[in-house]
Amino acid sequence: MPSAIAHSPEPEGVVLLDPQVLAPRLVIEDEATGDVGRRGPFRPGRLVPARARMQVRSLSRIFRVIDGLVFAGVTAAAISIVRPTPDVFAPLVLGGLALLPALYLLEAYTFHRRETLGRQALRVSAAFGVVGVVVLLATLIFGHGQIDVSLLAGWGLGLAAATALLHVAWWRAVDHGRRDGRLTPNVVVVGATVNAERFIRGALATGDVNVLGVFDDRADRAPSQVLGVPMLGDTGSLLVHRIMPCVDRVIIAVNSTAQARVSQLVERLEILPNPVSLFVDLNRDEQRNASLAHFVDLSGAVTDARRALVKRIQDLVIGSLGLLAAAPVMLLVAAAIKLDSPGPVFFRQRRHGFNNEAILVWKFRSMRHDMADAKAVRQISADDDRVTKVGKFIRKTSLDELPQLFNVLRGEMSMVGPRPHAIGMKSGDVESETLVARYAHRHRMKPGVTGWAAINGSRGPVDTAELVQERVALDIEYIERQSFWLDLYIIAMTIPCLLGDRSAVR
Repeated sequence: MPSAIAHSPEPEGVVLLDPQVLAPRLVIEDEATGDVGRRGPFRPGRLVPARARMQVRSLSRIFRVIDGLVFAGVTAAAISIVRPTPDVFAPLVLGGLALLPALYLLEAYTFHRRETLGRQALRVSAAFGVVGVVVLLATLIFGHGQIDVSLLAGWGLGLAAATALLHVAWWRAVDHGRRDGRLTPNVVVVGATVNAERFIRGALATGDVNVLGVFDDRADRAPSQVLGVPMLGDTGSLLVHRIMPCVDRVIIAVNSTAQARVSQLVERLEILPNPVSLFVDLNRDEQRNASLAHFVDLSGAVTDARRALVKRIQDLVIGSLGLLAAAPVMLLVAAAIKLDSPGPVFFRQRRHGFNNEAILVWKFRSMRHDMADAKAVRQISADDDRVTKVGKFIRKTSLDELPQLFNVLRGEMSMVGPRPHAIGMKSGDVESETLVARYAHRHRMKPGVTGWAAINGSRGPVDTAELVQERVALDIEYIERQSFWLDLYIIAMTIPCLLGDRSAVR
């Protein structure tokens, strides 16, 4: 969604809260209880978690890479089969090289919303017109005007057929992704105001975003809907609403000049992992579309689509290689668990993922089946009587974490990130998430198999307020510093740190 973004710094430090102050807990409601009228005009066919969302821009980069490889392959095949003379070789190569930039400049990779397949076909045809001009000029310059019509026609038809097939596939993929909710950002609006109406009207005109709902603390005076978008409650309801793991951004639509009100809302919403932005309509023209709106980021991690794509590719490559290498060890561990004690080989536990999404994390079972603790009410301790003989070994060596490679490949986890904590996990007699104001900030990135905290000594149970504070501080530090090279460093340091630390309870 086009915007002018102004970034404001995150507040430093981790604030310790009174244990009696309860942090928001994700509440999952039954979708069947809601009627169709409350779904609003934007609601996609199904709600997709924010971590599964992808930007069209990132997807188009993948399309361009594939197109480039195919175009090069078709041209190389034509050259290797016919072995043309130098006067024909140059037009083929230059024509093949011209196609990709021509498609890009003619916006064939933009995939404008509500644009038909026929319009996409016109863009591709125009690109081939550019290629034809390049081939003609190259022939006149390098081939002295002599054209091998059969060779150029065969090459051109092959290239055209490949391009047509690819771009039909790309257009359909983007169209399906938008209808399926994977390519259009979901937002919620705070404030049933005139600004909210302007924003929603613009979104209806452009389709840039899906506005899932409106929240307003003045529920007694607020309408039941704003331009068809349902009113879902006050900000207290927003903090615990079931749709929040599917929300990419929270938009504050109150008047930007009401500084006290904006500050109050930011303070209330800052505990969310979701980014929070202020909507400012500079034009004030209700007929203008949302592309004229400016969004000032107030809190939350700034989304970097390219970095997210690189991290996902890194996860798929390293996760696949890791699973392949670990497969024999995993089979031996599974057999040992089965022989050691009755019960299933795997232990599954609901934990917090990106944007507070509840994900099912896989581990090898290390405790007696009849003493499984899915909510981590009692964290692991030294000489814990619940742990089996095999369990002690696989916990000490962290082999029990290997099944989480499946979570990585599914996109629920990353190779590197904050370690996922069980939903409802307690530190002593208090839920861990109530102890630190910015606890949910560690969910601004996918949880990881390993992480910055793990290689810096914060491993095992966090059964005191101080340990929770330390873990959260390290997790937030990683999120602020995350990069491709830092992830490789953390992965490389994980095994030495595990083997060198015999004091941590695991």
